[in-house]
Amino acid sequence: MPRILRILNRLIIGGPSLNATYLTKYMAPEYETILVIGGKDDHEQDAMHLAENLGIEPVVVPSMKRAINMSEDRKAYNDIKKLIKDYKPDIVHTHAAKSGAIGRLAASACKVPVIVHTFHGHVFHSYFGKAKTNAFIQIERYLARKSSGIIAISDIQKQELGATYKICPTEKIQVIPLGLDLDKFQQNKEEKRISFRSKYLIEEDEIAIGIIGRIVPVKNHSLFVSAIERMIPKSNHKLRFIIIGDGDMRNQTEQDLKTAGIDYAYFPEEQRAAQAICTSWQTEMDFVLAGLDIVALTSHNEGTPVSLIEAQASGKPVVSTNVGGVADAVWHQQTGIISPPGDVEAFCDGLLQLSENEFKRHEFGLAGQNFVKERYSYQRLTRDMSGYYEGLMRASKLK
Repeated sequence: MPRILRILNRLIIGGPSLNATYLTKYMAPEYETILVIGGKDDHEQDAMHLAENLGIEPVVVPSMKRAINMSEDRKAYNDIKKLIKDYKPDIVHTHAAKSGAIGRLAASACKVPVIVHTFHGHVFHSYFGKAKTNAFIQIERYLARKSSGIIAISDIQKQELGATYKICPTEKIQVIPLGLDLDKFQQNKEEKRISFRSKYLIEEDEIAIGIIGRIVPVKNHSLFVSAIERMIPKSNHKLRFIIIGDGDMRNQTEQDLKTAGIDYAYFPEEQRAAQAICTSWQTEMDFVLAGLDIVALTSHNEGTPVSLIEAQASGKPVVSTNVGGVADAVWHQQTGIISPPGDVEAFCDGLLQLSENEFKRHEFGLAGQNFVKERYSYQRLTRDMSGYYEGLMRASKLK
């Protein structure tokens, strides 16, 4: 039975954690896997429940954190080298940037036969200045040369990695989209809708528009605020805006809402039916999505947007900026509306199209369920990954 050491730098809410835990769980018994995780930042939402619910006990390397720290990073490197020497994996598979750097360097030093890295997103634009961005590109090119294979989670991301940023030859990159547990989003939807809307004081005749994710600069919540500020006077319906998540930009988003004259409440501290509320972190996304009518995403940069996949699985239409893998995950004008990055008017228009047309919301919702079911199930993910691993292991034995 092949052994896999799967390394993820932090187990927090988001696509990388879902991908790593589902692969760890559902590739058994054909593959034996140890999941290794690092430490999260204080403002990030812990997702250890994902592992616990699947019966996974990760090995924690506390020194492996998001921020660069030479002392801590060296310790994490040595700890992972020891794990590799003790476990003797056939495959080391890293997910996301920090674990990708430390894990691949350690695996290469230990001469692991197959070294794989998944890019869940990248930091090659919209994160840092030019000098720092170029440094990260050079580092990733070096790490790619130490990798047996590179996984992109969308066709667009593959083109960016191969053709735009030249991280490695395009033929070295395999596209394997995310796989998620989508069944729960179709179960007991009406009961979940009533529960969520009752908790957050949302009336049935109000159209609830939600934005889901970390409140950090790359998610660009300021665009969401600007769009809904324009939308409110143009709409003929009662609207509620629900911010699901938290992060170090929450105070700025709250100030933006107040400056725009939009009544706002941070619901964990002030339980009232303000026009815009922030729920902070949520873990039961099937309840959240059942309670919403439209789901928005305003990011500057994305890998594959889990919130939009889950929204469509729940039968909800989406409005998103056209960044990263969004165009692969949303069928424009069929399951949602995609607008140019940073275009407030276009984003506002997309929200208005759906909020003012109940039939279109219903039509897009039904199409979205079928669209994501075929593309993003965890069953498809494990099949694809198993075939990819087998090919890489055969190639390693021929060398």
